[in-house]
Amino acid sequence: MAQRARIVLWAAEGVSNTEIASRVGVSRTTVVSWRARYSRRGIAGLSDEQRPGRPRLIDHEAIITATLLPPPKKLGVTHWSSRLLAARLKIANSTVARAWRDYGVQPWRAETFKFSTDPELVTKVTDVVGLYLAPPQNAIVLCVEEKSQIQARACQDFCVSRSMDGQAR
Repeated sequence: MAQRARIVLWAAEGVSNTEIASRVGVSRTTVVSWRARYSRRGIAGLSDEQRPGRPRLIDHEAIITATLLPPPKKLGVTHWSSRLLAARLKIANSTVARAWRDYGVQPWRAETFKFSTDPELVTKVTDVVGLYLAPPQNAIVLCVEEKSQIQARACQDFCVSRSMDGQAR
């Protein structure tokens, strides 16, 4: 509804259909269609009409709500996958994927802090940070991790700040 309202408001301001389509991120044909519906029916023309085919049996909003809740600790994961959530909700994983796509949800790309499920995390962090802050003389620290871009950044910082003889640069 917000997208449709923007189309109508920008049209009322005299913005061209092509420019509106660019601003909203839809095709020019979509802009023309919503403007025509608004011209014929006013505000009521902006609401959804009945669509052909069987109506949805599963509420996508319920799927999104479940996605935003953390998975149970017994699963040992930091976020939902479509298969895990589908099994939990007893629906098809394609239905979960469709809801995520419709709402633009990507739980694997959440920009929030995630707690590690590794029981040895504290020990590993202590070892890595210790090597980073006080490396043994003439030592080279190599690390391998599944999130290589994070490690590459940490190694780059380390290499820039320390030389091979351990002197700060």
